[in-house]
Amino acid sequence: MKRIIKPMEDKYRLPSLDLVEEVFTEYQDEKEGKTVRRLVEEIRAKKYYLPKLELIMTDENDIVIGYAMFSRFPIEGRYENELLLLSPVAVKTALQRQHISKELLEYGFIRARGLGFRAVLVEGNPRNYNPRGFRPSYEFGIEAGPKIRLPHPDCLMVKELEDGALDHINGLVDYSFYEALHEG
Repeated sequence: MKRIIKPMEDKYRLPSLDLVEEVFTEYQDEKEGKTVRRLVEEIRAKKYYLPKLELIMTDENDIVIGYAMFSRFPIEGRYENELLLLSPVAVKTALQRQHISKELLEYGFIRARGLGFRAVLVEGNPRNYNPRGFRPSYEFGIEAGPKIRLPHPDCLMVKELEDGALDHINGLVDYSFYEALHEG
């Protein structure tokens, strides 16, 4: 199967939303699928959105099979030009475990580094992200704020895109500027 990674284009905006909703619905439930879809729509509409770092992978039929969004992310009002949030990442369920997310993330790290970003923050299962170089964020003084409920502290992770990038970045993570993440 031929796979192509590229930044978001208008013709893929709706198919990528559908993919994200479908994958998160299958993984968890319908509510989660709709929440993550709203999050993508909201990030696209806000100032932290980076079109060059909203990435898709298509197959030989030009169908979206993988998705990863990196957006600028502030911690306590700082670092938004150095730190990225990776959320969400989605791969068509039938094609998971074929290195699609790995290829998308590695491509994203290279592009992010080229744009001057120094680190990437992600919340998720450590088994999925540790192989990509992510480590628990608390090791760097970056911790979940009081409104963030993690299954385990290791689920909030960060990756340096260059050595020492996190030496001066620290604080409490807060997602409150994303309404999709705190709707009932």
